[in-house]
Amino acid sequence: MTEQYKIMRKILNKIKSYDKIIVTRHVRPDGDAIGSSRGLAAMLRLSFPEKKVYVQTEDSSDYLAFLGPDDAPLPDEEYKDALLIVLDTASVDRISNKRYSLAKEIIKIDHHIDIRPYGKLSWVEDWRSSTCEMVAFFYETFKKELKLDKEAATYIFTGLVTDSGRFRYEATTGDTLRIGGMLLDYGVDTETLYAHLYLEDYDQLKFQAYVLEHMQITEHGVVYLHVDAEMQRKFNLTTEQASEAVSYLKYIKECIAWLAFIDMPDGSIRVRLRSRFMFINGLAEKYNGGGHQCTCGATLYDKADIDKMLADADEMVAEYKNTHEGWL
Repeated sequence: MTEQYKIMRKILNKIKSYDKIIVTRHVRPDGDAIGSSRGLAAMLRLSFPEKKVYVQTEDSSDYLAFLGPDDAPLPDEEYKDALLIVLDTASVDRISNKRYSLAKEIIKIDHHIDIRPYGKLSWVEDWRSSTCEMVAFFYETFKKELKLDKEAATYIFTGLVTDSGRFRYEATTGDTLRIGGMLLDYGVDTETLYAHLYLEDYDQLKFQAYVLEHMQITEHGVVYLHVDAEMQRKFNLTTEQASEAVSYLKYIKECIAWLAFIDMPDGSIRVRLRSRFMFINGLAEKYNGGGHQCTCGATLYDKADIDKMLADADEMVAEYKNTHEGWL
């Protein structure tokens, strides 16, 4: 019996022992956060209809609104005898539910590097493409005791496909593809799903063209753009849409790191960091952030820190290029 199986069995036994389960995820949710939380909740409702299962969060995503809303907020007293499961969230400060500590017990299920552990039980596999892959694997492991349907599979597949970059990112393995195939067998409507995920409105396409025209490159090959408040107003962007700028910066040869700086309504600056070949999560951690080795985020509180962060990123790229071969 492997350690992986032991921790999953403990989680399933804990779920079985509770009458009330609250599921939550990280703030500013992406496809994996929403897919894993909604998918697990749907799976548990199917498998244990006698239990009360709620998805409780404090924010949502316009981009993924087609998946539907989360459950209405519960009063505080509903937490005291509940099991709370946190998905896709590396640290407690990023939980999209400030009342998480009111729960009787907490379980963490995540695929980020486990820098700040929490929870009575913690199942972390940072080599996985997504937390949705873990939730699907959990189902496959215990499919004699759990149930899945088209709705649950659609939630989970959404996070699997978005967090793996449509199965292109380095963390995509044979298991990722096999799990994706298993989910598709439940009847996921990929044509409708992909239309929701990847079709863009006219303003967003104009913004993409603007990004390509105005992006900048540091001396050693860091691509970057600051999407300030004025730019967001010009293209009628939500901060979530503005953050997509990072995905438009990644196709330049010899540029192995790219950063998007996004002005936020509270005056902070959200930073989305991406890289290929070189790990960039150490830079994110230096600037109030963290995440995966090549996909992570950070937060700045002073515009002067943009130049400092870019200088650090440029130095990292220069060092990597001087000491490695094979990068493009």
